[in-house]
Amino acid sequence: MLAVFIKEFSSFFSSLVAYIAIGVFLVMTGLFLWVFPESSILDNGYATLDSLFAVVPYLFMFLIPAITMRSLAEERKDGTFELLATRPLSDFQIIGGKFVACLSVIVFTLMLTIIYYFTVRTLSVPSGEVDSGAIAGSYIGLVLLGASFISIGIFASSVSKNQIVSFSLAVFLCFFSFSGFDSLSTLISLQAVDAFVSSLGISEHYQSLGRGVIDSRDVLYFLSFSALFLTLTKTVLGGRKW
Repeated sequence: MLAVFIKEFSSFFSSLVAYIAIGVFLVMTGLFLWVFPESSILDNGYATLDSLFAVVPYLFMFLIPAITMRSLAEERKDGTFELLATRPLSDFQIIGGKFVACLSVIVFTLMLTIIYYFTVRTLSVPSGEVDSGAIAGSYIGLVLLGASFISIGIFASSVSKNQIVSFSLAVFLCFFSFSGFDSLSTLISLQAVDAFVSSLGISEHYQSLGRGVIDSRDVLYFLSFSALFLTLTKTVLGGRKW
């Protein structure tokens, strides 16, 4: 598994696409946080990173599929997965190595945004008056959200040898899992059913963590979600006839 992780992580940063993707992500978060009038801290006058945590999930819907689309699709297309499978590694170890490598990339990318926290903390009046608990909870939520989207992306990459198809499928599944259940809940008039359907989606659990209270139910939801799609990936690989 470690060998798969090192190979996947190093190959990502050996590509120019990686730096472009991370660069675009940082530029977009900076624009939403400091430039665009509706979300700019400077225009709103509040020392908060709410606009950052509101936009990152939607940026993740494109960034993460761009990272994961080649994880299995490229190896299947080039025929190198068969060579990888001949090593003394189980499918779960291969999937796990790729998953941890992609998650490490996302954590690294999020670490680059920590400068926003210190900037907002400095600009606040009085200095240091920011809700650090809520910000910490939101960052934890982003890591768990990233893990969930990565599991979707790896699954999508296992379904098709075409990277564009894998990317498109991952974007759709990420969007639906985050916002789709909320949309479906609005179509249901029964309050109990409405709340249940909404709780199936990622958005509700992500917003809950953003309040600064780490609820074990939310953490368990994200872990179960990731495990589900990684298991589906294992099922796809287990039935391969390449």
